[in-house]
Amino acid sequence: MLRSVIPRAALFCRGLNVSPAEGQAWKQSLRMFKTRAETESAFGVGARTRPSLKERLMQPTTGLPFAVGRGVVIGASALGLGALSFYGLGMSGQMGALDRSLGWNELVKDRIRTSYTYLAGGLATTVASSVIVFRNPTLLRLASGGSIGAALISMGAVMASGFIVQALPYQEGFGAKQLAFLGHSSLIGFMVAPLSFVGGQIIMRAAIYTAGIVGGLSTIALTAPSDKFLSWGAPLGMGMAAVLAANIGALFLPPTTAIGAGLASIVVYGGLVLFSGFLLYDTQKLVKKAETYPVYASRPFDPVSEAVHVYMDIMNIFIRIVMMLAGGGGNRRK
Repeated sequence: MLRSVIPRAALFCRGLNVSPAEGQAWKQSLRMFKTRAETESAFGVGARTRPSLKERLMQPTTGLPFAVGRGVVIGASALGLGALSFYGLGMSGQMGALDRSLGWNELVKDRIRTSYTYLAGGLATTVASSVIVFRNPTLLRLASGGSIGAALISMGAVMASGFIVQALPYQEGFGAKQLAFLGHSSLIGFMVAPLSFVGGQIIMRAAIYTAGIVGGLSTIALTAPSDKFLSWGAPLGMGMAAVLAANIGALFLPPTTAIGAGLASIVVYGGLVLFSGFLLYDTQKLVKKAETYPVYASRPFDPVSEAVHVYMDIMNIFIRIVMMLAGGGGNRRK
């Protein structure tokens, strides 16, 4: 535009009978104005209108984080199916817990059986607690408190109750440790009760999918060599820290933004893969400890603590599957 202005200005100067020197000064001024405008456009206005990092992170999400998360879950599922086929058909060439179970004495069998009995009891308590809360409007209103403070308090309460269960000494029968585990699993049921708002069909599908995942991963853990997944402790711990940080960050950032969607994807999809890995690790750890724990140790074998680890893995897997199914259902309705 400015390139066409300069010759027109020269014609205008001639029409006003302006001297050639004055016209040359006009053209020089216009050239300087053109250069200054181009410089400001390149370095001033353009720089001011370019979105900052904060603006880019808070802009609406394109859905890419969720697509990446689904891809990670699909890849992990393919690896799990491959491992199930490899170890299940005995192609590893090494003995797994399932092979060694033929030689287990009654003590080892009783330890594993007691651990899974507590696991089943904890899951049943959580289901019962969740149903009671969902049918009580007052309790459901408390459980559905959507404030960030309430979410942080609930998270802290679950961590504290789990720590108490782990810290208490184990004694046979119904003692303080069993009572703490009952309270812990009831608290989890209180927290997951609002998930029932997604509908009974989604809850049932999530329960079936969870049972399939747990059954498949438990089979992998039992057929794989006994120390195959016991070396995963440190990587899983670092992954847990990342998911926990993402979970806290997701409380403050809506999933409709780019950064919020990324954090939500880590919590849901990354958490599903992470706790599937924890299930492999904790299952092998339970069996290994049942096989090797000294009979005359100062503290007896603790089936409750072993059951709590597997219980939390299953609950975290179930919660994330519900979130995935609920999100998918929402997209289909649109």
